[in-house]
Amino acid sequence: MFSQGQLVFAAFFVIAFILLMFWSYRKDFKLHQIHYKNGAFKVGVVCVIVIFVFVVLRILIH
Repeated sequence: MFSQGQLVFAAFFVIAFILLMFWSYRKDFKLHQIHYKNGAFKVGVVCVIVIFVFVVLRILIH
């Protein structure tokens, strides 16, 4: 299905992406505390609600 080179590239890409995202988040952490109080919690709740609505709609349609 995938060649050995593609799997190695995918693994490297995922690891590099996660490390860069973590580094970027840590770099901006103090600004996020000032400007986005409880913002992540609100976004998380909205995401869960949207996913729940999509699942319910999918169940009802089928």
